[in-house]
Amino acid sequence: MKFAGPADWERLLVEQVSEYAIFRLTDAGIVSSWNPGAERIKGYAAAEIKGQHFSIFYPAEDREAGVPDALLQMAREHGHCETEGWRLRRDGSRFWASVVITPLSSAECVGGGFAKIVRDVTDKRQAHEAVLESERKFRLLVQGVTDYALFMLSPDGIVTNWNAGAARIKGYEANQIIGEHFRKFYTPEDAAQGLPERGLRTAATEGRFETEGWRVRKDGTRFWANVIIDAIRDEQGELLGFAKIIRDVTERKVAQEQLDNARSALLQAQKMEAIGKLTGGVAHDFNNVLQVLRGNLELLERRHGRDRWTSERLGKAVDAVEQGANLASQLLAFGRRQALQPAVVNLATMLRHMDDLLRRALGELIHVETIVAGGLWNTLVDPNHLENVVLNLAINSRDAMPAGRKLTLELSNAFLDSHYTALPQDVPEGQYVLLAITDSGTGMEREVLERAFEPYFSTKAEGEGTGLGLSMAYGFVKQSGGHMRIYSEPGHGTTVKIYLQRSVGEVVDSETSHSRAVTGGSETILVVEDDRRVQSTVIELLTGLGYTVLKADDAQSAMVIVRSGARIDLLFSDVVMPGPLRSVEMARLAARAVPDLKVLFTSGYTQNAIVHGGRLDPGVHLLSKLYSREQLATRIRRLLGEVGRNQWRPTR
Repeated sequence: MKFAGPADWERLLVEQVSEYAIFRLTDAGIVSSWNPGAERIKGYAAAEIKGQHFSIFYPAEDREAGVPDALLQMAREHGHCETEGWRLRRDGSRFWASVVITPLSSAECVGGGFAKIVRDVTDKRQAHEAVLESERKFRLLVQGVTDYALFMLSPDGIVTNWNAGAARIKGYEANQIIGEHFRKFYTPEDAAQGLPERGLRTAATEGRFETEGWRVRKDGTRFWANVIIDAIRDEQGELLGFAKIIRDVTERKVAQEQLDNARSALLQAQKMEAIGKLTGGVAHDFNNVLQVLRGNLELLERRHGRDRWTSERLGKAVDAVEQGANLASQLLAFGRRQALQPAVVNLATMLRHMDDLLRRALGELIHVETIVAGGLWNTLVDPNHLENVVLNLAINSRDAMPAGRKLTLELSNAFLDSHYTALPQDVPEGQYVLLAITDSGTGMEREVLERAFEPYFSTKAEGEGTGLGLSMAYGFVKQSGGHMRIYSEPGHGTTVKIYLQRSVGEVVDSETSHSRAVTGGSETILVVEDDRRVQSTVIELLTGLGYTVLKADDAQSAMVIVRSGARIDLLFSDVVMPGPLRSVEMARLAARAVPDLKVLFTSGYTQNAIVHGGRLDPGVHLLSKLYSREQLATRIRRLLGEVGRNQWRPTR
């Protein structure tokens, strides 16, 4: 083949190209040439398509819209036309075409017309549409998520987009927040510390930042948020902004706090129980020692009390023993090991009776105000022990107000239920009588408040107080089936709230104690005591009162005496006894063997033998150690003097 010149080479090049459809159109749009690439892409052979109008390649909707002619006109006016769109093959299938139309001048081609180059870019179009579809689905996914706040920030922290979850969690609609700085979501204290900017700096440096903390909604309420900030960069590593994901985990935080509180309460209860058992055992042995001291001091006083010097020294020794007894009593109260004798009480009446006592104990600098709500319920509590608790708490308040000020005692009805903050598991829901004791003193730091009920913990100077006042009060209230809490802030005083269960019973006036001379009798008393020192002291005290005294070292020996037929009017026995026969069972057997036998127990620690549910068993008489000669004589005389009454008929 012989080539005439460059035009022949160009024609040969066009005829060899198969990736592009290259053909010529007349000025009217008629196909006048056709290359192999056109045949491959469009599906028409040259003989089939030449002479046809090029609009045959366009979908019907484009032809109806006049697109083919419009493209030719655009090429005429601008000397060039580039476009993309759907085109038709001979078999009717569609492909996405990249089209270039260039007008041909008469100098380039006889008759003019247009050169048209078409490339099949369907794969590219499909890939592009796949990306668009993926982005659409992603947008729908992001907008459809309502459990998470998903939004974007600019590199400076400006909100640039906003999903439905963000609107639900934070309360802002997109048009209300886009363009605002995300600092708005932080609490004032966190924003002041620069936490928002710190999170962005960390994410920009490390690629990711995760934290939890309080965040603020549009309405000002707070929620606990789990936050993730991811840095978004382009292919060159340039920072484009941040993606932020937030989840409201307030319920999880509350549940965790409740679990932590429950664990702390359990550990505290276990610690208190262990200390309670220890203090109970210590108090028992301590009371036995004090009982020996007290009894022998009184015996010495009876013999040598006429000497003024000796009487003064003995009096000081007895006072010291009394202080030791108070300490043992506080230990038992803290350990919830007291033998309580509850009665139906109206606390308003009790406080009125304590008015003079409180004013004397607190001094003139403290103004005492008592507030009683109308219709106050009764409660079941040991009034004597409760008076000691109120007095101790009032003295604590006095010490917190060295310059004086005001102490308020307030009584009201209360109902504790699941809505009450952190209601402990050992506090049943129900109706309570609330006694609130409030001072205007120095208050407590949080660290002090958390340890306030611990025994021997005190903020007072060394030698001031025992450190058992609050722990004793707490132990008594818990043993009484109640609840106790302290509210305090430094500089804003302290409030101690005591909740005691309501009683529907009627108030019964307690026996009025009359001062009477110590009297004895001629009856026979069986003393059962395993501590020989206590035993000998008691025997001497009773003998001095005129009684005939029999003694036994344990329950088995006591039953031998009972079964011997000896006359016995009263059984005076320690509760805690060694040996296989318990003192309670021994007293039961003795009561069956001896008609009208009176039984009086004594103990420094009952170990639940005659105390159940923190209360002395019905029908049981107990003279707690440490007791005086006068108390011993009075109690025995009262029992022996009431003929036909007070026989012990145990129910357990």
